[in-house]
Amino acid sequence: MTRSLAEVNTFCANRSVKFAPGRRREEGTPLSEPRIPPRPTADWDAEADAAAAALRHPQSTRKPGEPLKERPASHILGIFNWHPDLASAFFAFNNHVFSSTLSPRDRELATIRIAWLRRAEYEWAQHVRMARRIGLPDEEIDAIMAGPDSPVWGPRDAALLRSVDEMAADRYVSDDTWKQLSEHFDRKQLMDLVFTVGCYDLLAMAFRTFGLELDPGLPGFPPAAAGPEGDS
Repeated sequence: MTRSLAEVNTFCANRSVKFAPGRRREEGTPLSEPRIPPRPTADWDAEADAAAAALRHPQSTRKPGEPLKERPASHILGIFNWHPDLASAFFAFNNHVFSSTLSPRDRELATIRIAWLRRAEYEWAQHVRMARRIGLPDEEIDAIMAGPDSPVWGPRDAALLRSVDEMAADRYVSDDTWKQLSEHFDRKQLMDLVFTVGCYDLLAMAFRTFGLELDPGLPGFPPAAAGPEGDS
């Protein structure tokens, strides 16, 4: 007999069923070595080249699918290119996130915040670099790490950052925060905000699980940076 989710929950509650918690790494603890190392560019085949070409950087004039002039020595592309079908499918979604109805500034506020909350150093470092390119000052980048209650933020930015915190903690945006967001964002922007946070939350999980390392020359977290709950 197939049980509904509600029936399963009731069954477990009535019998005091307890699920053993999974083993969890400390939030700020990186893997000692990559579980999936980047695929060397010399090993890329036609499928891998096509997958890499499917991703479009927001500041690039190259259209998705146009051949790359050269194979970039990017750790993230190197990992994705072990699985070209997955890469092509995900990059199509990621291209939308890059060019959605959100402004580049709003996109980077949300992305850097979820990367910080998830202690995803590669994602954080890449998007801090992108944020600086579009003009975010270091004061605001530092305030993203401090969170929505930083005095740097006005009501609009604070609501955006608070929504990221709520989605990270509860997989949900509270009514109060949604009301505040709705004063500043239209319906499409609200949808794009949720999917942007989800996109980079997923990437943070993947990058940390695979042990993605920083590209050479890419600065990581500031020295002695504390995580959202005091992890170091």
